[in-house]
Amino acid sequence: MLAPERRTRLDVAVAATIAILVAVAAAAIWIGSDARGTTSVTAEGPAAAVDSPLAPPSSLHELWRAASPASSAPIVADGTVATADDGTVLGRDPVTGDERWRYQRDMPLCGAIGAWNTVVAVYRDQRGCSQVTQLGGATGERKAQRSSDADDVVTLSYDGTYVVSRGSERMELWRSDLVRTLEFGRVDAPINPGKQPRPDCELKSAAAGGTRVTVLMHCPGEAGDRISVLDAAPKDNQEPQEFGSALLTGPGADTAGARLIASSGDRTAVFLPAGPVSGARIVVVDGTGNETASYPVTTAVGADATAARNGSVFTWWTGSELIALSTSELAPKWTATGALGPGAIMAGSLMVPVPGAIAVLDPATGVEQGRIPVTRDNDAAPIATAILGDIVLEQRGDDVVALR
Repeated sequence: MLAPERRTRLDVAVAATIAILVAVAAAAIWIGSDARGTTSVTAEGPAAAVDSPLAPPSSLHELWRAASPASSAPIVADGTVATADDGTVLGRDPVTGDERWRYQRDMPLCGAIGAWNTVVAVYRDQRGCSQVTQLGGATGERKAQRSSDADDVVTLSYDGTYVVSRGSERMELWRSDLVRTLEFGRVDAPINPGKQPRPDCELKSAAAGGTRVTVLMHCPGEAGDRISVLDAAPKDNQEPQEFGSALLTGPGADTAGARLIASSGDRTAVFLPAGPVSGARIVVVDGTGNETASYPVTTAVGADATAARNGSVFTWWTGSELIALSTSELAPKWTATGALGPGAIMAGSLMVPVPGAIAVLDPATGVEQGRIPVTRDNDAAPIATAILGDIVLEQRGDDVVALR
């Protein structure tokens, strides 16, 4: 039997060795972890409130501008304007542009979007655009996080209920706690093979609308583009539920420019370019993917055409014109020329960027109510617009510009 003092020395030596090993292991884990390459600086409280105007302003002047190449539209979340650049998401004071909070990772940003009064930032690692962090808009505090397989390039969109992350081969939908409600398309090493109905199709565009999400795709061996209407939150998120699926175009049709415009309830508006026997048109399909209406499109539609929901209408910027669609039937209501983007609502009016100004339109009729001169470096389109109180935000290329 060891003497008490000798046993004590041995115990101390063993404990010290264990402590050293634990410390080394912890350091190794930290060095290889995501936390090592992450900086998070939060704000103490929300930004100061901005006034909500009763009418659009008569003049606008630049307050500040900042780079945000990882966003496609100004990000507004809980009274804060966020910008996304080079792995960093900054929450800014809407009046001064000063930094209020910061979230930074040592990996590239695939994109960032505002949703649920938060900022959803998507980063790229070895699994694609798979690292997702949700940041509170007011303070920048980290909320939900998730990681899963993804494509190397994704497009983010938000319909008021779900965020859609779509790549060319794979798509996911996330609810407000970033829990995935649906995966569609390519699945690496599926646990239960055969659950995905169309794993080899090219996903061209997607549009969520409440309980459903519509996907436009091109599948091997098919003559034209296919549209599928899916349950946005099926019982098993790994097993998509199709309400309907149909080919949109016949043999020989030029489908390179086909895209989804908007989805609302059980209807989806789809742009189809001119084919051998028909001109360009907007087609409305029902919840099973079958065509219910068709409307001719006489203007050229560019590759960067985009749409936004603005009050009682969806405004679809074609690249040269603005076409308003009703939010119920998705039927065209009016057209405005000269627009540089889909615009946004301020004090009940539609603020639409046009060369050298912002046109103020009645969203119900498209009638122009006035023009507010705006000085820009150039009028290159598209210009995406967001409103925060009495501040107009424009995304011009890689920059976000605040006007008041």
